[in-house]
Amino acid sequence: MIFEKFFPDKWMSSTYEIPFEEYYEKGYRGILFDIDNTLVPHGEPADERAIQLFKRLKKIGYKVCVMSNNKEQRVTSFSQAVGIEFYIFKANKPSIKSYQIGMKKMGTDVTNTLFVGDQLFTDIYGANRAGIKSILVNPIHPKEEIQIVLKRYLEKIVLHGYKHKN
Repeated sequence: MIFEKFFPDKWMSSTYEIPFEEYYEKGYRGILFDIDNTLVPHGEPADERAIQLFKRLKKIGYKVCVMSNNKEQRVTSFSQAVGIEFYIFKANKPSIKSYQIGMKKMGTDVTNTLFVGDQLFTDIYGANRAGIKSILVNPIHPKEEIQIVLKRYLEKIVLHGYKHKN
């Protein structure tokens, strides 16, 4: 099928419902995260739920890195608020370069890295191209920039194919 390159390895309703302990037991050691609408509503600062998630991930033993196509100030402030050292701004997703840089920062590779994001054509497609296990989550909040709203219509077509296949 033409759309399969956009299919996630897993589709979950929320980042906060992913069984990260189970993935750790399977040998995953690094997680790359998108920020906006994956961890918090678009443009919002880190909230208590995100802060607690990153504390939990660190306790499990994960290395984590956030990567966003957003600007430096947004990504830096979010990363500092959740207490992580690895981040990439202006990631140019779906280019695979930032995924590779993220893995290098964490000391992981394609065999033990997860990617979590809410957009098929940037987040998931990039992770798939980079050879990383991809987890799609539903957007946290419906308010989005117009270019993302337009992509969501196309995503519905692809996700229909995903549901049909799975």
